[in-house]
Amino acid sequence: MATYHCPFCHIRAEQIIDQDEWVFVIRDGFPVTRGHTLIIPNRHIESYFETTKAERRSMDEMLFKHRGELALQYSTDSFNIGINDGPMAGQTMKHIHLHIIPRHSDDMPDPRGGVRFVIPDKAKYWP
Repeated sequence: MATYHCPFCHIRAEQIIDQDEWVFVIRDGFPVTRGHTLIIPNRHIESYFETTKAERRSMDEMLFKHRGELALQYSTDSFNIGINDGPMAGQTMKHIHLHIIPRHSDDMPDPRGGVRFVIPDKAKYWP
């Protein structure tokens, strides 16, 4: 059986835009929109539900900090924030991470439904 090589456990220092004792922050290598950012625990864990209170607190603090910075940089007040936890939820990296995705007026014609589009047939609930 092949060993899993975790890209997040081998991030180059120049990719890190912020960090503390518990987490680090990088721009997504395959961004959904301009400014797509990831908050990643330093400790290699697969599930958000394996994080400690300290790790969750740090992730939350970084989320608010970088949301503010991204809002100013990209002149937006709209964001998708999410975690794919487990293979059925679309998780492909076996190291949990939180996405902060700034939304822009030109990124899609009708953004209603947001994260509900993980299952497209269930996304549109309005008439």
